[in-house]
Parts: sequence; structure tokens; C-alpha cells
Amino acid sequence: MLDKENTKLEIFGFGDEENDEDSFYCLVNLTKSPEGIDLEKLSNADPRKFDEVLNEMGCILLLRGDEVEELIERGDISDSNLHKSLYDLAVEEGIIQ
Repeated sequence: MLDKENTKLEIFGFGDEENDEDSFYCLVNLTKSPEGIDLEKLSNADPRKFDEVLNEMGCILLLRGDEVEELIERGDISDSNLHKSLYDLAVEEGIIQ
């Protein structure tokens, strides 16, 4: 199983200048992608292959800001240690085995 130490949480905004940016929370597999998410490559990716590009960059779990807020409100994760909480959730849900 992938250890928490081999992951990191990246938080980034994505969107256009006319609208507010959406915040995204990405749990990244550092053994697959030691540098994490390449935002320039991601922003230039074909929208039809967005998931494939994220997978190639080591993305384990990607959540929007509103999804993270809902998980916090439900008590499924804690905002005091978001990285650990999202890692534990990924293990619990069988995303990390």
C-alpha cells in the first residue's frame, strides 16, 4: 500500500479570468510523479483527456473546494490536517490499496 509519506496534497485554482476560479484539492502519488501536478501541462490538456493526464501525473484523488467543504461539514474529514484526512479517506474508500 502507498504510504502517506509518498503522497502530498496540492491545492490549486483553475478557471477563466471572467469567472471566479474553482479551488481543487489533489492527492498526488509522489512515487509516480515526484514533482507533483504540472499545472501548465494540465491547462493545455485536451478536455477529453483531462482524467488521463491527471492519472499520468500521479493524481490519486481530485476534489473541488465545495466537495471538500461538504466532507468537512459531514465530519468525514478534518480541516486541521487535510492531507492526512484525504489520505485516510482514499484508503477507507479503497482508492489506495
